[in-house]
Amino acid sequence: MAGDIPGKLTDSAGRTGTIGLLKTLNRDELLEVLSQGFCQHCEALLEERVHQLLNKRGSEPTVTSNNTLISNPVTGKQLARTSPPPPAANSDILLNDGLGGSGSTSSDNGLSEEQKEHIRFSQVVRKKDFVHMEKINGKSMNVLKGLELHTKVFNAEEQKKIVECVYNLQRMGQKGQLRERTYSEPRKWMRGKGRVTIQFGCCYNYAVDKNGNPPGILREEEVDPLPPLFKQMIKRMVRWHVLPTMCVPNSCIVNIYDEGDCIPPHIDHHDFLRPFCTVSFLTQCNILFGSSLKIVSPGEFSGPVSIPLPVGSVLILNGNGANIAKHCVPAVPGKRISITFRRMDESKLPYKFLPDPELSRIKPFIVSPSSAPQGHHQKPVINSSFVKAIVQQNQHRNDQVIKDKPDREATKTTKNDSFLCGNDDFPPLGKASKGASRR
Repeated sequence: MAGDIPGKLTDSAGRTGTIGLLKTLNRDELLEVLSQGFCQHCEALLEERVHQLLNKRGSEPTVTSNNTLISNPVTGKQLARTSPPPPAANSDILLNDGLGGSGSTSSDNGLSEEQKEHIRFSQVVRKKDFVHMEKINGKSMNVLKGLELHTKVFNAEEQKKIVECVYNLQRMGQKGQLRERTYSEPRKWMRGKGRVTIQFGCCYNYAVDKNGNPPGILREEEVDPLPPLFKQMIKRMVRWHVLPTMCVPNSCIVNIYDEGDCIPPHIDHHDFLRPFCTVSFLTQCNILFGSSLKIVSPGEFSGPVSIPLPVGSVLILNGNGANIAKHCVPAVPGKRISITFRRMDESKLPYKFLPDPELSRIKPFIVSPSSAPQGHHQKPVINSSFVKAIVQQNQHRNDQVIKDKPDREATKTTKNDSFLCGNDDFPPLGKASKGASRR
């Protein structure tokens, strides 16, 4: 969050301009200057210039470390490496779309960007057949209609990059480098209470606050805009038909859970349009659904349906699944991060909100009729045996990553009971460090 530089820059030798000042710095000081505060476009320009200089040398510098020379603490984007990193054992084909790195790995096998995207797109598993019938106002209804679970949208390396970005944002919040309402780290006063939240795009109030503001978007409050990496995630999900083009998110909330943290039963406020989605990282957990959920004890809930959320999965909430069924996350078994992306109702936008042009030009990936998915769980048909072999290899690697993670599902909390949600489950926003949020 670099501030404006007032006046004209002049160094001690009388030379004016930024270049003159940079020439007075030593190596360590230069690295400190170049380590933070750049926008996405400046990062790209710096990266291009660094590579141009390295090409002039005729070869990359030879070192044994894989540490980066230049990085941004908000996005975690690497601008120049001292040496190219070896491909991860569980890495999929990477795309040159800003999410998964340079897109150049040993598994690329000379494929074009379009071919790589086709392969990655074909690996996405889409489950849309959730069913649980309940009596609502005397009428039998599938309260899970509209739920979708998409897996393999983000591969292992991309997940790592996103998690690093979140932790960098947390450090910035702790240092006061984010807007007052963006970052909240309340005191953990009991089990399940006190998870860290970071809001972008809007400030949402979960209960009547000390000023009498009702639950909903606080239109007069300002928070930081969506980070570049989060916008890349949105582009990926819209382009790969996970989210529709008519409901592109323009806000999000990040939840950082410690073991035992939870989210109580609720339905998301209608200041946000449907559908919205939650992306899960670090630890698999369960999310409970039902028109009637019960609080069993601090951090423990029961309900008729429990759905596992695999690491890296995207859960879409729409229709009955967003508006009729309540949902909650019982105490998580380990460290977890979730990012919930939502689009604000036009009539509820913050007064100083400015639409992001980057998010208005997203075009969905075009799939030919021969490769279009045919029903639930089916993937686009790939005729090339060479491409099939790559897909099978990457699927095996992804499956192995999932097997290596501890599977600690809390299915014991699934019961068909009723519940009453107390007001203290969503305490009102007070000071920035005392606010509470959900998901």
